[in-house]
Amino acid sequence: MSTAVQTKLSVPTDTDDRPVPLVSVVIPCLNEAENIEECVTAALKALETMGVTGEVVVADNDSEDDSARIAELAGARVVVERRRGYGSAYLAGFAASRGRYIVMADADLTYDFKDIPRFVAALEDGAEMVIGDRMDNIQPGAMPWLHRYIGNPILTGMLNLFFRTGVKDAHCGMRALRRDVLERLALRTTGMEFASEMVIRASKEKLRIAEFPIEYHPRGGESKLSSFRDGWRHLRFLLVHSPNHLFIVPGAALAGVGTLIVVFVASGLDFFGRAWGQHALIGGALLMIVGTQVLTMVLCAHAYGTYFMGEKDPWFDRMRARFRLEHGLLLGSIFVFIGVVMGAVIVASWISHGFGTLSYEHLAVVAATLVIVGIQIFFSSFLLSILGLRRR
Repeated sequence: MSTAVQTKLSVPTDTDDRPVPLVSVVIPCLNEAENIEECVTAALKALETMGVTGEVVVADNDSEDDSARIAELAGARVVVERRRGYGSAYLAGFAASRGRYIVMADADLTYDFKDIPRFVAALEDGAEMVIGDRMDNIQPGAMPWLHRYIGNPILTGMLNLFFRTGVKDAHCGMRALRRDVLERLALRTTGMEFASEMVIRASKEKLRIAEFPIEYHPRGGESKLSSFRDGWRHLRFLLVHSPNHLFIVPGAALAGVGTLIVVFVASGLDFFGRAWGQHALIGGALLMIVGTQVLTMVLCAHAYGTYFMGEKDPWFDRMRARFRLEHGLLLGSIFVFIGVVMGAVIVASWISHGFGTLSYEHLAVVAATLVIVGIQIFFSSFLLSILGLRRR
């Protein structure tokens, strides 16, 4: 299970005896002894060909082989990150790097380090993040069909749907960014979902993102990916960071359908050519209650993201500017009041009939539903207000 961490990024200073490089090539590494020397050598050669000052930083993720030693002998600066995870390695590599531009690439020979000048050129031209697009240049055997035709297209499509990034290959491992945007990105995740987090945060920060085609080669050595586990991590991250799609859409649908059912059944109107009874009313009430609960949860999720995670959401900002605690308390109280009045009518009727058999079953269900929904709104308003104390 991945966690969220914050790594303090080192900032190159003029007092450092080493010359500040223009480019830092950061390579995460986990048991890549058979590949890492070739990767480091290729990266250094690319920097030499460019004629710029540069460095290669290998973020060794507590390898159990000689990866770290081989990388250092090949000319890389090695930083060891013992917390396992793709994101953990990159966070450590970023913190150790010193270049104005950071180029990222895996240590499995799937990417061509000769493309480094293209990434740097795009940054020089004004891009703040550059991402490679592998999907039209995948060499035979380089990517399993499940990743190529199902996993990557679906996850990239969902990312673009939720966050409108416009990126064609959101999970390409070769990318570059300006060092000065790292603080704005505030990257935290430690697992494979780090790739998604970077694109999502870049989109939310409205960074200038460039993308161009690159080749994707068959990897050297054993793959560390787990298709379903890592795919789920990406999907989970997308959903958690898109509360509108995770909560509002299903919540509004449930509450809306439930309300319609309650109204139609309680009023005795025909629907689909027939009259519906008590069981349909209970089902509608259940949908209405659950939908309201989900909608109150999304408001709390938005509040937490805004006040504690630095998220920016124009919709939530507009809502909190227009509505205050008292509005929620008033709305919840109105629902509870109407429900209580309906309950009082039922009790009064029961008393007037000598405490006999209770009737008004439909009215009782509606009354109970309104009371429950009102209580949800009432106390959720207090919870939102408590979360809002963070901004003061």
